[in-house]
Amino acid sequence: MDAYLRRIGASRPERADAAALRDLQLRHLHTVPFENLSIHLGEDIELEEKALLAKIVDAGRGGFCYELNGAFAALLRDLGFTVTLLQARVFGDEGRLGIPYDHLALLVGTADSTGPWLADVGFGDHAHHPLVFDERGDQQDPAGTFRIVEVPESEHGDLDVYRDGEPQFRMERRPRVLDDFRAGAWWHRTSPDSHFTRSVVCSRLSHEGRITLSGRKLVTTGHGERREQPLADDAAVLAAYRDHFGLLLDRLPSAPGRAT
Repeated sequence: MDAYLRRIGASRPERADAAALRDLQLRHLHTVPFENLSIHLGEDIELEEKALLAKIVDAGRGGFCYELNGAFAALLRDLGFTVTLLQARVFGDEGRLGIPYDHLALLVGTADSTGPWLADVGFGDHAHHPLVFDERGDQQDPAGTFRIVEVPESEHGDLDVYRDGEPQFRMERRPRVLDDFRAGAWWHRTSPDSHFTRSVVCSRLSHEGRITLSGRKLVTTGHGERREQPLADDAAVLAAYRDHFGLLLDRLPSAPGRAT
């Protein structure tokens, strides 16, 4: 876990409080990319704590929600936070909900009198800071205005997370374990209906905004501006993975329709 802290540029906090959680989440978003490269490199995705830590800490890689939040949960528990895994379904086109176990989010308890908190380092472009889980009013964040809303028709108290008035995902309150998400992870890495199998993406938060490598296009946003930079060849793409995300790849992920 000390190596994990070095990976995200953090020191071991003296206390597992809200300030430490906020700092850890922000550092994680800045340093560990949201990426689906394993799907397109033919690598297995193992939802087991040791394998997740090996990938993110030892190999210096990123991952998608199950991997990122699964590993982050292990780090937080080691530091003294209480962590519950929650399953969520992501809102897609025309407000349709995705599959069960579509997303993994974290309910985090701290050693102070705050929270509990909804922490998430695995939803891509999302809240920079943890959200107060029991707050039903607007919560201001550098990424926008967030609100957690109770679903009226839900028998079990499901919650919808909104960003700037748009629904992002619907959470259950029932505690889950990492193994529960295996079917969702399998679907996302194998189904032609999953957006993860249809495109290659690597993205992280930057101090100016966000930087994303999608296929052969590098996109940077910041200060209200968006810039797109086409990358000429394989060498340029591999250099972008290295320079912007710290990923040392020996070959490019194979996007659909592109020869390996």
